[in-house]
Amino acid sequence: MDWADSDAQAAFRTEVRSFIEDRLPAFYKARAQEADPSGENDWQADIAIGDDDAREAALEWAEALAEHGWAAPHWPTEYGGAGLTSMEQFIFNSEMAYTGAPPVGGGGLRLLGPTILVHGTEEQKQKFLAPTLRGEMLWAQGFSEPGAGSDLASLQTRAVRDGDEYVINGQKMWTSSGHKSNWIFGMFRTDPDAPKHRGISFFVMDRTTPGISVRPIVSMGFRHATNETFYEDVRVPADQMIGEENRGWYVGMTLLDYERSGIGGAIGNRQFLDRIIEHANSAEGMAQREHGGLERSRLELAEHYVASEVMFNLSLRVASMQAAGMLPNYEASMGKAFYTELRQRVARAGMKAFGLYSNIWDPDDSRAAVAAEPTQVYVHAVVLTIAGGSSEIQRNIIATRGLGLPRG
Repeated sequence: MDWADSDAQAAFRTEVRSFIEDRLPAFYKARAQEADPSGENDWQADIAIGDDDAREAALEWAEALAEHGWAAPHWPTEYGGAGLTSMEQFIFNSEMAYTGAPPVGGGGLRLLGPTILVHGTEEQKQKFLAPTLRGEMLWAQGFSEPGAGSDLASLQTRAVRDGDEYVINGQKMWTSSGHKSNWIFGMFRTDPDAPKHRGISFFVMDRTTPGISVRPIVSMGFRHATNETFYEDVRVPADQMIGEENRGWYVGMTLLDYERSGIGGAIGNRQFLDRIIEHANSAEGMAQREHGGLERSRLELAEHYVASEVMFNLSLRVASMQAAGMLPNYEASMGKAFYTELRQRVARAGMKAFGLYSNIWDPDDSRAAVAAEPTQVYVHAVVLTIAGGSSEIQRNIIATRGLGLPRG
């Protein structure tokens, strides 16, 4: 790995930084100054269910990014992306994270788009990529089920061929972005007699298709965080299958490799720790920490700051491998497990530092430590080591694919 930018990379970093400073709407600059522990206030929510100001800012920012192809920096230029190199993507995403500028497109641009580029037909690329890029198609992910979470291949929601259509019946759980989307991508069982990994197909469908119903799941942090989705005789055109019939597991795993990589977590943790330390050194924080455990937490906070730098380098390693023509796999799992567990540890340390003041949930309460951010992050971060592949799953991947250990 090379930790220093080349001359060309330094020039690109300066270009991105100047662009964000000049073109990021005031709405998002103001939001960047306010912590969002739940992570629910994203670009897709702004454009789908936000108020007029949020929607206007979301559209303005998407149009600005599209001028450079930066709405989809990892897509090829022929499909409206920027065709950036792996290191340019790393720099771009780093600068976006530092400034709090939101990526646009949600899971459609970040996850589904690259998957269609790998597994989709040319007709599917033409049909789905451009509308996704323009924010006309907003996507939800339909993978998990009540009996298929970490063991995702045990999913049972059926898709049965009927002429030129498939008829889908069943239930999905934890449908991310289901309430702020108009399309869904997911995996469904097309051959119940095949080994469980080999009887699954990958479909995309309009969320307004008759028979699809979405019900909210409210998190322990009092947010509409996810959904359960029901499918009752839902008819999906056969040409909306991505990849081959009964080979959808491999399409889904391609998508999950995109989900488990990224730099934003390392930078976000570093900024979170900076806010805890800044508050601890303020007059208000000094008074609070007398009743807390900051003096005992100093070493722990320092260790977490070092760990945030480790996380940054894990992300840089993935980008460096891609730049060298290598295909990271277990490395992305290392980053996912490390970040999500670190996020939880940082929140616990922040709460312990300010003692009983960390029992205050309301960020507007004048007595709340760091505007209640450690408290709220502590609650919202519980799900991080489960969603997107649990830490246990990530360790299995690291053990088998990274260390070459036999499967248990």
